[in-house]
Amino acid sequence: MKPSNIAIRLRLLHGEHIALGNGKADLLDAIAVTGSISQAAKQLGMSYRRAWLLVDTMNQCFVTPLVITQTGGSHGGGTQLTELGVQVLQVFRQMQQAALQATAPFEQQLAEWLVD
Repeated sequence: MKPSNIAIRLRLLHGEHIALGNGKADLLDAIAVTGSISQAAKQLGMSYRRAWLLVDTMNQCFVTPLVITQTGGSHGGGTQLTELGVQVLQVFRQMQQAALQATAPFEQQLAEWLVD
């Protein structure tokens, strides 16, 4: 019995854009925890610019933004998920879990056919 090297990657496409995928969902999670695009990017090992571009793409793909930022103030700015952002992330994570459960019975069979 070989260990499995199979990974399921879901992507929600909107035209030519990836509106949401595993990496963008991880970025949303990190933003929710850190309250900062910069800190979320650092946590995920990506540049601030890359993270900002991913957030911008997500915000443009949905009916309202998933992430909002506030600038200035005595404590600096901040970033948070909108209500829609929280809901989209929750549904995407549920969809990932459902996909994993649905594909689990086939994983070992496919793993047997992989080259060592």
